[in-house]
Amino acid sequence: MSNDTLQVRRIGIDTYHENVAYLNRECGLYRAEGFQALSKIEICANGSRVLAVLNVVDDAAIVQPGELGLSEQAFAQLNVAEGSLVTVNHAEPPSSMDAVRRKINGERLDQNDFNDITNDIVESRYSKMEMAAFLVATGQNNLDRDELLFLTRAMLKSGESMNWHESLVADKHCIGGIPGNRTSMLVVPIVAAHGMLIPKTSSRAITSPAGTADTMEILAEVNLTPDQLHQIVRDLRGCLAWGGTAKLAPVDDMLISVERPLGIDSQGQMVASILSKKLAAGSTHLLIDIPVGPTAKVRQMRQALALRKLFEFVGDHLNIHLEVMITDGRQPIGRGIGPVLEARDVMQVLQNDPDAPADLRQKSLQLAGRIIEFDPDVRGGQGYAIARDILESGRACVKMNDIIQAQGSKPIDLHPGHLCQEIIAPYDGLVTHIDNFQMAKIARLAGAPMMKKAGVDLVKKLGNPVKKGDLLYRIYAEFPADFKFAQDLAAQNNGYTIGDDEQLIKPLIAF
Repeated sequence: MSNDTLQVRRIGIDTYHENVAYLNRECGLYRAEGFQALSKIEICANGSRVLAVLNVVDDAAIVQPGELGLSEQAFAQLNVAEGSLVTVNHAEPPSSMDAVRRKINGERLDQNDFNDITNDIVESRYSKMEMAAFLVATGQNNLDRDELLFLTRAMLKSGESMNWHESLVADKHCIGGIPGNRTSMLVVPIVAAHGMLIPKTSSRAITSPAGTADTMEILAEVNLTPDQLHQIVRDLRGCLAWGGTAKLAPVDDMLISVERPLGIDSQGQMVASILSKKLAAGSTHLLIDIPVGPTAKVRQMRQALALRKLFEFVGDHLNIHLEVMITDGRQPIGRGIGPVLEARDVMQVLQNDPDAPADLRQKSLQLAGRIIEFDPDVRGGQGYAIARDILESGRACVKMNDIIQAQGSKPIDLHPGHLCQEIIAPYDGLVTHIDNFQMAKIARLAGAPMMKKAGVDLVKKLGNPVKKGDLLYRIYAEFPADFKFAQDLAAQNNGYTIGDDEQLIKPLIAF
């Protein structure tokens, strides 16, 4: 082994969408080249090349002086056998950081700037700190509508795209912020049973207690290869899969890996993320659900209307038929918050269980009905009745079971975690307010979505009368530490307001 080569060692660390390399401090190459911790390096072997962030190690049990350790993702990308010889050099700084700095200073970026930035991110030239700088620079209202269009185009070009060779490929997306709300898992089987193509690729939770992919994973495999996804959709007209394995707009997944721990979910990034993913998935017709409520992501009707205009502007320029529904976001949808509890709610609705949450059923039928009206053979106003017939006849349940089997069914256990805390009403009155953000936070502290059985199970909803001592909801957890965090938060603020009828916020009319 020459002085300028090192042996690759696989370090079993999941660094989540970031390539990380490990050098021993006593390594001659480390000393000779002047590498520093958190600098970026270029690793080459047998024609393969990856860029990684460097960590410096003082423990030879982790990596020895003649070795280069690689995190799981970096090792997979380099694609060489453990022990292979590699060369290591300083990596060129990403030139597109100049554009990020210009954006931080308030300048407007053009299409080429966004193309360069997304390309550098996908090529792993950005560290997570640099991605955070980009997210902050473009966060809140720092993108005008043209910049938003440029960003969406750039994100779309960052990966592969699907072409279903059909004139109508339907999809739906909720902008989030409402716990529960697993309408996609009901809309997909209803619409697919109608015969329309609806290949639903979903993300995992960013700041919520569960995403559609997290909940569907209770019932079936969601990590499908592109070939598997195509075959299932061809056979069954629909699927419910995680979008990450399909390499659709991969820069979005990399940015989400930074957004999640920072709790960032800006309006511009959200629009670009949703539309780039949907266009990459081959969608031609898209329904966007924007819930509005005092503790939703969108809290006022004027904000919802402005957001609708942004979606429509970008959608029009990227040739996707897009409609927006503004819905009631005053409280969680359904009873369960967390993967297992939400999966239980979905199956109850599909099985026409009389105990199924009525609000989840009703909203899903409204959304499915609107999508069915994309069908040129369906007259406006008929969609809801068609969707209801598909659900009540059991055809939606059959379709869902077929999708579950095709994706790879799992042993289904819909029982929540074994640790349980009951939260009770402190006095008589009416439930006048439920804080979406607080309920989601309690469920997350309980362990959701990582702990699938953790979460919150609601018993009382808005407008329900309560007596002192009545059960409002239950907290479920699998581990004592998570359980205590959730208990402590609920003790500070249980998320419920008990008052009288005059204090009850009136619902918005969906349109």
